[in-house]
Amino acid sequence: MKSFKPKAEGASSRDEGLGDPPGHDIAADQPVQPQPEPQPNPMPRLTHRSRNAEVDFKNEKRLNKTHASTTDPEARLYKKAFGAGAVLCFMGHALMENRHGLIVQGDLTQANSQAERKAALDMLHRHSPGSTRKLTLDADKAHDAAGSVADLRGACVTPHVAQKARHSAINGRTTRHQGYPLSIKHRKRIDEPVGWAKTVGGMAQTVYRGLERVRSRFNIIMAANKLARLPRLLGA
Repeated sequence: MKSFKPKAEGASSRDEGLGDPPGHDIAADQPVQPQPEPQPNPMPRLTHRSRNAEVDFKNEKRLNKTHASTTDPEARLYKKAFGAGAVLCFMGHALMENRHGLIVQGDLTQANSQAERKAALDMLHRHSPGSTRKLTLDADKAHDAAGSVADLRGACVTPHVAQKARHSAINGRTTRHQGYPLSIKHRKRIDEPVGWAKTVGGMAQTVYRGLERVRSRFNIIMAANKLARLPRLLGA
């Protein structure tokens, strides 16, 4: 959070180092003056600020539009739930099959309010490209929105999403079928590989910087989770 600082304003990096136009070097015609011998400094003093200095963020408005991280500019300030603290992070997404709870697709994007819905469609298209067979997608209440439900139905996917208490985008057309309560029950199994990735895989606080590097690490961890579960499934 200490690296999340206001964006620099003024001249860009392309303007740095630009001086007078090339021409005759007047200094080259002047005689070279002898330089005095440097005096030894008995005790050099550090003038830079300590990297672990105390910083007070109270009453300071910090937004992604006006601030950026100096260590990872692609990270975004985001909070997952109301009342939670905002942190610099990326968003990991996983697509799971309901029969055994194995991850079939994974992706990682910048953190924003629309990333989860867009990533779900992208992973569905990669998993079943051009498919016309009827698929179902289990998801949480974040996908219970008119735009998200319409996009899923346009892709021949039945949205088995958790219903909101008010202003839900799905109705009896979806919830009357016997498969809907089963989907709502099995969708919570996605928390198991995600929790494994955070605790065992070390994705709770990644050591990598940059979207592509963190995405590669996330996909490797999701594949490792599947390999760790396969021996028990094959044994059963």
